[in-house]
Amino acid sequence: MPEKQLGVLKALDVAKTQLYHFTAILIAGMGFFTDAYDLFCVSLVTKLLGRIYYFNPLSDKPGSLPPHVAGAVNGAALCGTLAGQLFFGWLGDKLGRKTVYGITLIMMTLCSIGSGLSFGNKATGVMTTLCFFRFWLGFGIGGDYPLSATIMSEYANKKTRGAFIAAVFAMQGVGILAGGFVALVVSSIFDMKFPAPTYEVDRLLSTPPQADYVWRIIVMFGALPAVLTYYWRMKMPETARYTALVAKHIKQATQDMSKVLQIQLEVEERAADIMKDPRLSYGLFSKEFAKRHGLHS
Repeated sequence: MPEKQLGVLKALDVAKTQLYHFTAILIAGMGFFTDAYDLFCVSLVTKLLGRIYYFNPLSDKPGSLPPHVAGAVNGAALCGTLAGQLFFGWLGDKLGRKTVYGITLIMMTLCSIGSGLSFGNKATGVMTTLCFFRFWLGFGIGGDYPLSATIMSEYANKKTRGAFIAAVFAMQGVGILAGGFVALVVSSIFDMKFPAPTYEVDRLLSTPPQADYVWRIIVMFGALPAVLTYYWRMKMPETARYTALVAKHIKQATQDMSKVLQIQLEVEERAADIMKDPRLSYGLFSKEFAKRHGLHS
């Protein structure tokens, strides 16, 4: 750690655990919850997609997605996630965590809905539009992943930072569990409302037309937690570490954190001198970075 440190950042590091910490955990955690749900829910509906769009009345088995289609449907979002992490990670340092956080949330919401509204006259058309929206959904998720962790890290104090970040990451498991729960509930409701014979009894009616709504509802459900947290995300002030260290708006950072911490913080007269300290800034692939975070003599 550098010997010199801005007072507002020091105040964050030593602040007692309070309500805003748990608010940040909830907001960032819901990001991981939504990310996990959106990424993994599609694997729960691939068999249903096969039965609906690749039905062959001459086959002794229900329809199933061809391997290349299944790979595309499951992998499109993961490819988008990789691209999104690289792009939004860079953009978050340019525009700020809060701004980019809102952009990724809107993208995830729209693409979740778009995935459920995938259209086409044939199976190829539906799968193509589904993969298109899944890719851009993953692109938004790729931005949400690092930003959620970064925001929690920059809001937390030193003492509980590790525990708070772990709590945020733990929401990923809850999101995966929620995906299975939603799929189970939606399937059960449709099964009660539209009972169908087994495939051996009636191949055509074993998958009723209403089944097409089941997978669409499941994938669109991922938009709900994203929408519910949008207001709170936009209400959060930009993190002090970004505002002060990257944007160089020390006065604004001090004012924001005074409201968050509910204490009076004074803008330091020597803040400009502290910011000029070369030890506060170093590149990702610099010797200083390797010395502090990788190589130790």
